[in-house]
Amino acid sequence: MDVTSLLLLAFAALGIISSNTPITIAVVVLLLIRVTGMQQAFPWLEKYGLTIGIIILTIGVMAPLASGKISLDTLGSTFLNWKSLLAIAIGMLVAYLGGRGASLMSGQPTVVAGLLIGTVLGVALFRGVPVGPLIAAGILSLLIGKS
Repeated sequence: MDVTSLLLLAFAALGIISSNTPITIAVVVLLLIRVTGMQQAFPWLEKYGLTIGIIILTIGVMAPLASGKISLDTLGSTFLNWKSLLAIAIGMLVAYLGGRGASLMSGQPTVVAGLLIGTVLGVALFRGVPVGPLIAAGILSLLIGKS
């Protein structure tokens, strides 16, 4: 067994130990791709996986609006409450950081490994959500002065 598969198994174990199903499923799928000899899928996943994941995440976030659970009145009142206005500002900041992070990750692939390990550990050990790499890269880009 190669080192990469052992590393993936370690991450799967972290997912199982921490009862984090998304990490466990993601790692098992990647292991299955490796074991079944479908390595030609990796370049496609590397190129489009993040975009597809963001699309699915956006669908999940916007579903209450589409289903009618968030009414037009509720949406309008967002601009009258200080907490909602703060949420809008933070949402804008996070989107900005995510954009910087995407640029940094494509421009400096050497930091990707650290960001991925940190995100997987954060998800596995602290019950986080694996949207961290983009935001972490965005914060990193601010700290190291890269965009």
